[in-house]
Amino acid sequence: MKYPNPDELYPIANVTRTCFLKNIITNPNIIVGDYTYYDDPDDIYNFERNVLYHFDFNNDKLIIGKFCQIATGVRFIMNGAIHAMDGFSTYPFKIMGGAWADTPLDAPIKGDTVIGNDVWIGNGVTFMPGVKVGDGAIIATGSVVTKDVEPYSIVGGNPATKICDRFDAETTAFLVNLKWWDWPIEKITRHLKDIVAGDVEALS
Repeated sequence: MKYPNPDELYPIANVTRTCFLKNIITNPNIIVGDYTYYDDPDDIYNFERNVLYHFDFNNDKLIIGKFCQIATGVRFIMNGAIHAMDGFSTYPFKIMGGAWADTPLDAPIKGDTVIGNDVWIGNGVTFMPGVKVGDGAIIATGSVVTKDVEPYSIVGGNPATKICDRFDAETTAFLVNLKWWDWPIEKITRHLKDIVAGDVEALS
């Protein structure tokens, strides 16, 4: 039996609402790892439309790891949405050009948005610019993520706050170091039952 091919658009036979995400990305500043999927019953190409205010002049990146699970309506607000707030107006006069072209534009840049590996992102989640989400995290439906998320934690709400850790500290440290998603696909396949059963001993 062959392994699922991460270079195929649709991983599930006769299902076109779920795709391996990297295969529909056109923007070079969006980087997606193997086997990460996106589900959208209306149009899988909504994903890139929901990466908002991603302007070339900021050169910020959206980086998503391997084996992530991304539900419908997830949005990423990028650095182009940030307006300067130190002066009396937040209006971006400079980008309108003409006689305004020399006006300072001092909006802060918060860096790349980075989603780790094996992250489950629920329906309608919004990520604010520059957040970093650790491996194995779970983001509850409808959350607005405004700050970094720890590995193997569950967060939810607006703004998203930590609900709980998925595992104890020792197990979390083990998984962060294990990085099973970087194994060859043959090894991952051999250990799938151990991974989904949470068998630390078998994976050690």
